Amino acid sequence: MTELQAIERVGSTIKIVDQTALPATLEYRELATLEAVIEAIRTLRVRGAPAIGIAAAYGLAQAAELSPAPSLKKLTVIADRLKAARPTAVNLAWAVDRCLGTVQSNAQDIVDRLWQEAEAIHDEDRQMCSAIGRHGCELIPGKARILTHCNTGALATGGIGTALGVIVTAHHDGRVAMVYADETRPLLQGARLTMWELKVLGIPARLITDSTAGMLMGAGRVDLVIVGADRIARNGDTANKIGTYALAVLAAHHQVPFYVAAPSSTFDERLADGSGIPIEERAASEITEGFGARTAPSETDVYAPAFDVTPGSLITAFVTEQGIRPGGRKN
Repeated sequence: MTELQAIERVGSTIKIVDQTALPATLEYRELATLEAVIEAIRTLRVRGAPAIGIAAAYGLAQAAELSPAPSLKKLTVIADRLKAARPTAVNLAWAVDRCLGTVQSNAQDIVDRLWQEAEAIHDEDRQMCSAIGRHGCELIPGKARILTHCNTGALATGGIGTALGVIVTAHHDGRVAMVYADETRPLLQGARLTMWELKVLGIPARLITDSTAGMLMGAGRVDLVIVGADRIARNGDTANKIGTYALAVLAAHHQVPFYVAAPSSTFDERLADGSGIPIEERAASEITEGFGARTAPSETDVYAPAFDVTPGSLITAFVTEQGIRPGGRKN
């Protein structure tokens, strides 16, 4: 499992694990055009803040290679299209802007420099995941019962994962007794992806409905919660998969530590607080007929935010590749 690569460069194409096919099939897909990259990001074939940043960086390099005369003006338009594919995850815009920055002052060898920068971003993420795992492991007590939400493992990053990377590292250190994985409504990333990774890794785990988390905490069966993040404002307000805010409230009520694991690129210092984080809304069909069978009357009005914002005051600490940052929660 440690060898799984959710995304990689193969010549001038981008090879991804199609996460919409899991857990039934481990299916790889090659993205040979800009349109294919954007479609894969929008439809969650590739997902997870670090992974979509890597995909977008590769996508920009690929588009430059396929362009008959790549120019900064053309690349800026392409970059804007990539950034609009999923606006909440700051890693996407960060990665694209970082790649653009390498060619703004020098118009020579644009294609090579974009590929090199995209590969550097990918390699750095791999190293950051390992560092996050090491630092986060310090927070995990022996025989820990850990609750996590959505998917933050190898499928979502360039390495072993962020929050799940901490769990993997702690498991190797003999500290994990049980992982409770929220199913993560409505697209079931916890059920389809996190449970798949945990089973392959041989980590003891149980799948729960999102609404079971409070019951488990109330019964004293959860020692800590650890999740990932898509964007973190300067005051610690954190955007993550919908349902994270409710978990943080429950954890605070039950005095269960609540940790957020994310690379430093997920921190958006331009935003003072979470009110400025754009929240992506998904199609109503993901709730009313998410996996084929209709579960609500036709023409049902739906509100489907993909993310919510957890106040920094509810977060015990942040785990980054640089170490542990204290959160705003005092108990």
